[in-house]
Amino acid sequence: MKLNFLLFAMALAAMGPAREAAVPSVAPDIPLPQPQSPEEVEAPAVPEAEAVAITEYDASSVLPEQFRWVARPVVVFADVPEDPAFREQLEALRSRPDALVERDVVVITDADPEANSPWRQLLHPRGFSLVVMDKDGQVKLRKPLPWDAREISRAIDKFPLRRQEIGRAGVMP
Repeated sequence: MKLNFLLFAMALAAMGPAREAAVPSVAPDIPLPQPQSPEEVEAPAVPEAEAVAITEYDASSVLPEQFRWVARPVVVFADVPEDPAFREQLEALRSRPDALVERDVVVITDADPEANSPWRQLLHPRGFSLVVMDKDGQVKLRKPLPWDAREISRAIDKFPLRRQEIGRAGVMP
């Protein structure tokens, strides 16, 4: 008996409100809003995103110790600034700076072997070379060819220190 009553109550509720309800009256002097086309609808004001730029340094102006535990240096070496691989690498890094800035990357460029910068003394490059270091100062990746920012950011995400940072991201206030 209780089951029948429950089924009846559910069926009645499923029918919805009565269809005989009066239609609300609208005053004839008040115009109804007309639907607008997408072109007529004004887009809400969205603040423009600030342009993100990756921080670049010349190898002769900074020391490797300056970045320990602060940033991840990506060092780009070449024998001459006109090296096509050197230019291609810098273009690739500048094309997607947001992914690299999020990972605390700074770009160090060294296209003058005669200057014998501290970076050259530490890393001993030959010709074009891309070196990715972690915040602890260890070399994590060496590449003889240019890599794009997406590949570099994916490689950085696999570093143990980066994995710790990602794990702490939800804990930090």
